[in-house]
Amino acid sequence: MNVNLNKYESLVITDQNIEVPLNYDRPEDRKINVFIRKVSRQESLQKSLPYLIFFQGGPGYESPRPISDSGWIKRATEDYNVLLIDQRGTGLSSPICSDSIKNMEDNYLAEYLSFFRADNIIRDAEYIRENIFSVNKWSVLGQSFGGFCAMNYLSFFPGHLDKVFITGGIPPLNAHPDEIYRATYKRVLKKNKLFFEIFPQAKINAKKIADFIFENDVKLPNGDILSLRRFQQLGLNLGFSDGMATLNFLFERAFVNEKLSEYFLKQIFCLQTFDTNPIFTVLHEACYAQGFSTEWSAQRILKEYPEFMYDKNGDFFFTGEMLYPWMLDDYKSLRPFKKAADILAKKQNWPLLYDEEKLKKNQVPIAAAVYTNDMYVDRGFSMELADIIPNMIVWETEFFEHNALRSNGKKVLDSLFARIK
Repeated sequence: MNVNLNKYESLVITDQNIEVPLNYDRPEDRKINVFIRKVSRQESLQKSLPYLIFFQGGPGYESPRPISDSGWIKRATEDYNVLLIDQRGTGLSSPICSDSIKNMEDNYLAEYLSFFRADNIIRDAEYIRENIFSVNKWSVLGQSFGGFCAMNYLSFFPGHLDKVFITGGIPPLNAHPDEIYRATYKRVLKKNKLFFEIFPQAKINAKKIADFIFENDVKLPNGDILSLRRFQQLGLNLGFSDGMATLNFLFERAFVNEKLSEYFLKQIFCLQTFDTNPIFTVLHEACYAQGFSTEWSAQRILKEYPEFMYDKNGDFFFTGEMLYPWMLDDYKSLRPFKKAADILAKKQNWPLLYDEEKLKKNQVPIAAAVYTNDMYVDRGFSMELADIIPNMIVWETEFFEHNALRSNGKKVLDSLFARIK
């Protein structure tokens, strides 16, 4: 275990790399590293503050980096020692990328990736709690997919949780992704219409860009083809508080001399992180799977929504947080994952992620923020689960978007912390 200590602004930051089993049912086999960062306030070092472990959204994204003493981290460190864990396979935790899996055969890679869901992320947390920090209980903050992780924690290790805070991440208990995508495709269409209502010029510009891509071969800075369906994936940003404005101002600089500008193409390349965070594509649908296969659900359900099938005579609509098998061809860095991803899409024997009976007997205080207009985590499925869990307080608001923890972190945490003492 390596430990590094830094002092930054008013924060004291301690970094650790910890070795954990890949498969906790066979701990003697392959090991992986998990990186965890403790963030404390300098003025609190003499206090015995409890721990709050943070689970990032995704799946497949590393924890935030505390680059300034601000936002939700500043608010959280007033009451807690905050632990930022790079979930296995992300950031500095045995990262999964095209370079790290070069020597893995497809079937082995599929099996390897199957250990990178919420269940094993939580087992990592439990290993760290017991073996590194030696505390009986700690609290959890889960954002988006991090809330899915928190619910897994409540299902299997509730005795080691003091309090749980969830922001935009109460999962469906046992819904199939087909049901989930039927709900979220509808919400994405609503976000598209709202986007074009707020920014009418964006509708004109988006269609002009789509027509150009439809008629021409366009390449991104890394040589990947900018296809129409890849352009549509910029809709992933429509559910963020700053996403619509970001796209609007990007589109207004799309053309120089009637061709797509270098600036525009570079910005698209930077906005899309599917290739740098491949778990998001490969395991996104699997984060819902419990005893069934997903069979590329988003691709199948897309056929039920012809609005997304663009032709030059109709309106143009962006897709949202949906992942498709064609991405394993179109994104150069994702191609090494193609066969393994197909194997995982057919996998049926996924273990359960949530224990309904335990959740119905929950005694851990939970405060959860539900965003009424959330584009990514469907409000209906969230409330269905919330309704069966005792000792859970839901704060529902229509004034924030999915990224409220990032954009309005103090307000969100103040609201949640005040609800459970």
